[in-house]
Amino acid sequence: MRIFSSPLISAVSLLPCLSFAVSFDCSSIHVDNYNYNLKALGGVHEIYHAEQVGDLIVNTTYVLNLCNTLKGASIRGNLKCGTSKNICGFNYTYGADGATENDFAFPIVGLEPMGQGAKDAEITRLKKEDTEKEGLRVKLSGGGEYPEPGSKKKKKAGAVIEFECDPGRSGLEGLVKEDTKRLLRAREEGLDEGEGDGEGDGNGEDKEPFYDGSDPDRSLQYKSFGKADDETYILSLSWKTRYACDHYTEDRGSSSGHGGFFTWLIVIFFLCAAAYLIFGSWLNYNRYGARGWDLLPHGDTLRDIPYLFQDWLRRVVNTFQGAGSRGGYSAV
Repeated sequence: MRIFSSPLISAVSLLPCLSFAVSFDCSSIHVDNYNYNLKALGGVHEIYHAEQVGDLIVNTTYVLNLCNTLKGASIRGNLKCGTSKNICGFNYTYGADGATENDFAFPIVGLEPMGQGAKDAEITRLKKEDTEKEGLRVKLSGGGEYPEPGSKKKKKAGAVIEFECDPGRSGLEGLVKEDTKRLLRAREEGLDEGEGDGEGDGNGEDKEPFYDGSDPDRSLQYKSFGKADDETYILSLSWKTRYACDHYTEDRGSSSGHGGFFTWLIVIFFLCAAAYLIFGSWLNYNRYGARGWDLLPHGDTLRDIPYLFQDWLRRVVNTFQGAGSRGGYSAV
């Protein structure tokens, strides 16, 4: 039996790669007859959470790009998460001497290494569960694996992101790398060994309170990372942004629609004027053998436009001057 290669077979082989785009498109989200566009939140962002476990400090940096894959951002030093992933975690454990122990990277959401698989998305409006809230809850799974502590087995991983409506926020507030720099700077100065009470270490030296990476002014907030069930670990985030408001896309569409209408009206007017001049010139050339200004349709009228405008302007000026003059008899 011979197997023939065809464009159809090649296209079918690409279907697994296309499942990512089909399952979640951040620029075109339709839920309960509402439209949302989260494209402005695209790009690589990072947020980290630190916690103190005994004498160890565990810092996990979460890197995400909802609208595209992480590509090079999924590689940090000798830690590699997978360039086809959308959300990755980088776990660093620091001992009392500041040296790292058991560092590892783990994918949370994304495609498989060869571009296969799917990012299963489940999107619901927050008002379905709480009428006081407005926004979206996006559950993402697929392509994530977390090496469970104390076990050689890897558990599935996923993410739940609550996009909360906040008209005053773009969603990008506070998304800078200063948090990471602050933690590293504090660690280099030996400030992360305290318990956070600010009372010193027993040697009379004051220490900066332990910083867990939280920032109330940041739009993107870390909530938790842990077991959702026996087989799955879930990263939970909240994201305040105007793009999660129910009517934001409609308001933007209506305002831009008026500008688009007038733009098209002007374009149509100039196209009609150009068509009139071109067709009229062609007609005068072929019918009358006209040349120069005579080619233009109604050329006499066009030549008289400057004079007609001067006469109209003079009448307007005389009208205003006459209205301001006093009444009475005029000399004969």
